[in-house]
Amino acid sequence: MKNQSVKKNIDWICVIIYSALVILGWLNIYSSSLSSIEDTYQKQLIFISLTIPLIFMILAVDGKFYEKYATIIFGISLLSLMGLFVFGKTIAGQRCWYAIGSFTLQPSEFAKAATSLALAKYLSDSQINLKDINRQVQALAIVFFPVLLILPQPDPGSALIYSIFLIVLYREGLPAWYIWTGFIAIVLFVFTLIFEPQYVILMALITILIVYWRSRLADRNIVASSIVFVLISGFVFSVNYVFENVFKQHHRDRFNILLGKTVDLKGIGYNTNQSEIAIGSGGLFGKGFLEGTQTKGGFVPEQHTDYIFTTVGEEWGFIGSLVVVGLFATLFLRIIYLAERQKTKFSRVYGYCCAGILFIHFFVNIAMVIGIFPTIGVPLPFFSYGGSGLWGFTILLFIFLKMDANKVNEW
Repeated sequence: MKNQSVKKNIDWICVIIYSALVILGWLNIYSSSLSSIEDTYQKQLIFISLTIPLIFMILAVDGKFYEKYATIIFGISLLSLMGLFVFGKTIAGQRCWYAIGSFTLQPSEFAKAATSLALAKYLSDSQINLKDINRQVQALAIVFFPVLLILPQPDPGSALIYSIFLIVLYREGLPAWYIWTGFIAIVLFVFTLIFEPQYVILMALITILIVYWRSRLADRNIVASSIVFVLISGFVFSVNYVFENVFKQHHRDRFNILLGKTVDLKGIGYNTNQSEIAIGSGGLFGKGFLEGTQTKGGFVPEQHTDYIFTTVGEEWGFIGSLVVVGLFATLFLRIIYLAERQKTKFSRVYGYCCAGILFIHFFVNIAMVIGIFPTIGVPLPFFSYGGSGLWGFTILLFIFLKMDANKVNEW
């Protein structure tokens, strides 16, 4: 049956969860900013108010517009990232914002939706086959070109988010070895920071030998296994050089603290330590709204932005945190469910991009505030303070809901 209106066919489950997360986010921003002289909760209320006409604009546009002009939108997004090198405002050592009066705008937050549209547009071509190496290179270029513009700002947190597109590409046919290569590289990198390189290489050699001998006789290839071993050895021996000469000092400090090689509770490790104290002090049910001592005392830096979840943990406790995590999980699963039911490949791919971006933001942010991931400045979707982040995530989600509203879905 043909849809009669966006109002009737929009997925209200996603809309309700989105609204709940935005409201809960504002309440926590309000609580965490009461001890500050800045009126962050008032500004966030303005940002939230502006999302209402933004949502109506997104839903009013014909759903085919986003597919037709995906490439142009992507191009404009890239130009906005390039413009930062000339017109950008530097804040805390990062040239990531355009200054508009007393407000700032961060184009990398909008580039995620633009990249999702461009990737969905490219993959929706019926002739695209990701088993073809040329197609793989073209698809990866769409993903990594924004990264090349974001990294020098420097903004490694935003650049990291783009790694989730590899999962989307895998869903659409990208060979699994890309994912395995990335995963193994991360494991080898971390192990080399913990152990001596020769021990890591020995472990790699033993693993390769086990895989070789357990493979079927027809699948054994000593040349390929030898090449893999040489590449792994070269990578392992390069880790310390990269860590010491490419990473900046504060990045090295954060990794050393995370891996337990350095203890600096009053310096670089202060944020994470205070975050863990705040969350742990909440107990099962929390201290109550506006009753968090760590929050009221302003002990957690950047608590209204990247560390907003510490307010949830302290004031709402484990139960409140579980509710928030449950809302996010339900939203992710719902978007994936809707993506699988799309009638066009373009909408499906975009839906997976939407779910993936929201998920990796959620995962990295929570992992960061509980001390199992380095502090890299990744906001919690719909929760963290900031107009650019809120509008970027809103655009990302509601473009997909507009696409989905073009068909009738059932739960």
